[in-house]
Order: sequence, then C-alpha cells, then structure tokens
Amino acid sequence: MRIFSALFLLNLLCTTAYSQMLASFNDDGLTYGHVHLNVADMDRHIQILEDHFGGRTVEKGRNAQGDPILTAIVLNNTLIALSPREPTMPSRQTAMDHWGVKVRNMEDFLAKWRADGLSVTTAAWAAALPNEPNGFTGDTFIGAEGQINAFVDFPNGARVELQEDQGLQQEVTGYHIHFNTPGHEELLEWYTELFNLEIRPRGAIGTTTNVPGMNLSFGGGGADRAATQGTAIDHIGFEIDGLEEFCRELEAAGIEFQVPYTEVPAIDLNIAYIIDPRGVRIEFTEGYDEY
Repeated sequence: MRIFSALFLLNLLCTTAYSQMLASFNDDGLTYGHVHLNVADMDRHIQILEDHFGGRTVEKGRNAQGDPILTAIVLNNTLIALSPREPTMPSRQTAMDHWGVKVRNMEDFLAKWRADGLSVTTAAWAAALPNEPNGFTGDTFIGAEGQINAFVDFPNGARVELQEDQGLQQEVTGYHIHFNTPGHEELLEWYTELFNLEIRPRGAIGTTTNVPGMNLSFGGGGADRAATQGTAIDHIGFEIDGLEEFCRELEAAGIEFQVPYTEVPAIDLNIAYIIDPRGVRIEFTEGYDEY
C-alpha cells in the first residue's frame, strides 16, 4: 500500500510539474488566452519556445497539404500561437509593443539565449528612451517593480520583456502584455469597460489592469503606432467561458466584429475577432483551456 501511495504521489507531482494551463476563469468567465505571432520559420520559433520558455507544442487539425491548421505552444498562464507568415513589421512599431514573462534566473536565461545565437536587445530599447531607465547596465535594468528586467527579440521581431522572480516554481511563466500608443489612458478605460475590470497599478506603472493570468499595461507614445494584423504580434487573445453568449452581449453593446462567433471543430476551438480602438486585433476563444 505504501509503495502504491508513493508511486501515485510521484505521478501526481510529475503531472502537476508538467501541466501548463491557463489561469482559472474569473466570475465573468474570463481568463487570458494567448499571443499570436506571424513567423517565417516555424521550426525555429517552436524550438525557441520549447527550449527557452519551457513550452509544450500542440498541433490541431490538418490542411490539404498535411500541415497543422493550428500550432500553439503552451506556457504557464498563456499560449503562443504561430502562423507561417512573414510579418510586415516588428512589434515595437505597433500598438502592441511587446509581451512579457517572468523568469526565475535572469543571468541563466540570457546566457542560454545568447548561446543559441539570439539577440538581447535591452540596449537598443533603452537608447530609444528620452532618459535611460534606472539601473541600466547594457543587458538589464531595474524595472517598474524594482526587479531585474531585460528585453529580447524573436528572429521575426516579436519583442519580449523578461522580469526576474527568484520565487517562481517554474523557470518561466506568462506575465504581461504592453500596449504603447497615444491615448493609452482612454484605451485602458475601453478594456476595463469591455471586460468589467478595475485599474490596478503594476509597480510604478499606474495605467494597468489585470485579467486572470495576465497583466495588461498601457503606455503612451508621441506618434501613432501601426495596427497589429499581419505584423510580428498579429493579435492577442482572451479565453471566454460561454463565448457565444459573450459575443451576443458585445453585439448588443454596439461592438463591431471583424469575425463573428464561429465554431471550428477541426481545431477544437470556438473563435471571434474584434479590433480595439488603437488597431490591436483581439481574438476571443473558447477551448484553449483544454489544450
């Protein structure tokens, strides 16, 4: 009996350690879903997300050529979906400037990143600012929450902010998405009204809000940024429990859909798309939580 119990516990612990899933839904049936990247080299991006972010790749459906209809890499608290398409521009030129993760050990992460021939782009990011951030050392800086931060770019221009958190149980976990656009305060208000959220500062950044599993941060900019569709970060996604009814409520509130509620059995997903007031494409999904 003791042997059986020990084996059962070991199996449970291993399963828990490997399982990567979205955060639990809130009372409104909302949790964060995914970031969707356009990439020219699918295999390279899958390798990066698996080797450096600890991702687990899921492929759904097959097209006429036998290729997956959907490829998603499951991380802790989020998914990264990939489309085999050359992006029109890097994310830093769009209203969806970057997405962010927490890492347990910044030095180890950056050393492995460089060893894989990938770029640490913190210095280029800092050079574009009016004033260098506090504690800037070339590769890292002290971020808005007083922790060590850095920026890295994927080969096709999707920018990622890293924040060290030595208390993490995992090596990497999803953390935030960052909008950068004129009128960012109005955009924050639009998101809080859309999802019934409250404004909650993240460290020194006052214009942020939270959905389960993800912080949404909003920063200003001196010039308009490009819309996201077709770029390195094509769109962001929110997982909705009861998506069809949610879409009916948005339609009744006057929200215009780019793609109405659609069931896609081939990939075990229900979807819908809208565009936010600054051109960020948003996908609503139902089913990613089972991936």
